[in-house]
Amino acid sequence: MNAGLDILRDLVAAELAEPVDPRVGAMAAAIAALYPGAARAVLFYGSCLRTADLDGQMLDFYLIVSSYDAAYGKGWLARANRLVPPNVFPFEHQGLVAKYAVLSEADFDRLNGPDSLSVSVWARFAQPSRLAWAAKGGAAHAVTAAIARAAPTLLGEAVPVMGGGTVEPLMLWRRAFALTYSAELRAERRTRAASVVEADPERYRRFTGPAVEAAGIGSLRDTELSLKPVGAGSRRRAERLWAKRRRAGKALSVLRLAKASFTFAGGADYLAWKINRHAGTDIVLKPWQRRWPLLGAVTLLPRLLKRGAIR
Repeated sequence: MNAGLDILRDLVAAELAEPVDPRVGAMAAAIAALYPGAARAVLFYGSCLRTADLDGQMLDFYLIVSSYDAAYGKGWLARANRLVPPNVFPFEHQGLVAKYAVLSEADFDRLNGPDSLSVSVWARFAQPSRLAWAAKGGAAHAVTAAIARAAPTLLGEAVPVMGGGTVEPLMLWRRAFALTYSAELRAERRTRAASVVEADPERYRRFTGPAVEAAGIGSLRDTELSLKPVGAGSRRRAERLWAKRRRAGKALSVLRLAKASFTFAGGADYLAWKINRHAGTDIVLKPWQRRWPLLGAVTLLPRLLKRGAIR
């Protein structure tokens, strides 16, 4: 047995069980009610969790379902969620607005591990989250076990690029998140990876020892984190893998954006709002870009890349 993973599961379970704003819980239950018999868990995460600022913001949820066929039937939404996970939908409830992403229990577990080129899920769930709603019958246990894989994956995939030796724990997290941010099309400023850690540094210190032990990459003694040495060959392989992740991640981001133009009413306005908020831009959409959001996104992308609004 991996003692670090056992401790990490306990830490994740305690974190998931922390209370949420009653409005968040009500919204999570309302999202689950849209998928009777399929909904297994609703997770609350992201910037609104970190800041506790809900009004005027877009809340972020993940809906975990038993299967895509159970959630949607056998139509195109199930196929789209299976081929390019997740599907993303908008939601409004009691004056709050949100978006929720849908993953099956099997995909959620898989995408919290290192076997996928996509960093999207394990990068997010190495950060704090809350179990805002759960079905009976082991749903909470399954979600906890999946999320406990995220932090070891994040750190375990980052260390071979960084090399071994002694490192300050929070610096390890900052560098690891910076790698994941580089592997997606992101509207956030380059300092965002560090700000995620600075939002709750004590939390990341608590998770460091169990996470590095679970990943088998080193050990923490008091405040000194010692990482195992990384050979030149292993480092080159890791750098090639991260380069592949960056190419695949940006391509997946474009595919998800294309899919969202069909699943996300008002998706073009949300995209512009998010980029303006995080990148300090002043994008104003034209009527035709709202009417044809996929084409509008494609025409915006080169300009945004050139201006550094997304990377």
